[in-house]
Amino acid sequence: MNAVAINCMPPAEGSRSFDVPGLRYATYPTADRFVEAFSADQLSQALVQRRQGRAAMLQPLALYVHIPFCESLCYHCACNKIVTKRHENGATYLRYLSREVDLYTASLGAGQTVSQLHLGGGTPTFLTDAELRELMTLLRRSFVLVPGGEYSIEVDPRTIDAQRLARLAELGFNRLSFGVQDFDPAVQKAIHRIQPLEEVLPLVEAARALGFESVTIDLMYGLPQQTPESFQRTLAQLVQLRPERIALHAYSHQPHRFKSQRRIREAELPPEGARLEMLTRALSVLERAAYVYLGMEHFALANDPLSVAKRQGRLHRTFEGYSTRPDCDQISLGVSAIGRMGATYSQNARTLQAYYDSLDQGRLPVVRGLSLTRDDMVRRSVIMALMCHQQLEFESIDLGHLIDCKSYFAAELDALRGLQAQGLVEVSETGIQITEAGRLFVPTLVMVFDRCLQADRARARFSRII
Repeated sequence: MNAVAINCMPPAEGSRSFDVPGLRYATYPTADRFVEAFSADQLSQALVQRRQGRAAMLQPLALYVHIPFCESLCYHCACNKIVTKRHENGATYLRYLSREVDLYTASLGAGQTVSQLHLGGGTPTFLTDAELRELMTLLRRSFVLVPGGEYSIEVDPRTIDAQRLARLAELGFNRLSFGVQDFDPAVQKAIHRIQPLEEVLPLVEAARALGFESVTIDLMYGLPQQTPESFQRTLAQLVQLRPERIALHAYSHQPHRFKSQRRIREAELPPEGARLEMLTRALSVLERAAYVYLGMEHFALANDPLSVAKRQGRLHRTFEGYSTRPDCDQISLGVSAIGRMGATYSQNARTLQAYYDSLDQGRLPVVRGLSLTRDDMVRRSVIMALMCHQQLEFESIDLGHLIDCKSYFAAELDALRGLQAQGLVEVSETGIQITEAGRLFVPTLVMVFDRCLQADRARARFSRII
């Protein structure tokens, strides 16, 4: 399917009925379904199976490293982070990351190839330049980072300058992700994250001069003090920066889960309907600026590799977002990191103490996970196809999983046909096509295929879709 930049206006009536708590499906089943019965032993078995199988020879790994530390607290943040100004914590953390890497290479063997690397957080640039160099040396000692791979790092613009960007380039990073959220001063004050456009613009210009292949800007809508008009101004400034990629996230206010969000005044959050208006304005502004809507609130310039992959049907979705690389096993290192190996998912301990304790005992710090069933894998294929391409051909699922898709998903297809009158989806004899208006509500639509979902009353703990 060709990529289409959306000139999107959602259904005038009933569109808000789809703005319900939902899931974004970085995995299927989602992480809230992981169980503590899954242990490090089961992950070790999956690692041995990879080493003994053909995947180790044919399919490069992806690596993710979680750096949990931040110097200051952003009130909106829902990430697993540790707010501290004690930079000596970074050195201790690196020592334990080294132990974790050693446990992986003991099972897999050294020299596994890697084509994707992402440093996230927290704030990866909390680490000093010397510590980042130590981390990259550690990874290169144990893995082979292939030429032409995607090597990215999340950057807080408040912690970096052009000189530090140059050192990141020297370490081999070729993609940057700048966390911005909003350029409006009132919004920045309300979320305790002051970083005006005048600070971000020279960093983007420096990244281009240094040869970084792409810059991603993260924005968020639904934040306190935001209005459709103020967000329109932020969008205009974003277009001025012209990043290659844009991640536009919906803020989900869940103070019962995230302590930092209790500092946000609910009275300052946008009123009902304003969030949807912000999203539709963003789609309109970015379309006029020649961005392609990839799906799930991600955008890329038309000549970006992600947009090319979208047009050619090669787009994939990973824990970190969209990727041009084939779906592959992922080793995820650090506190709370979620990895994938074969037909398993696993998650590390969520606190530093538990993470350190496991490694002190010579064990992978896994505290929960999941072994996928055949049904899970069929449904994952369907959900990821709709997430990446907004369409599904039944024949591809039939051949890939040796089922009759229309019979297997008869109930789900009936449910989707009930949404056709809303103009969100079309179900034919050969497949499913999500319409342009429906692309705003992809998470809601693919939830039809989620066998794990509990009753509607349990959905309140999920993040909002818009």
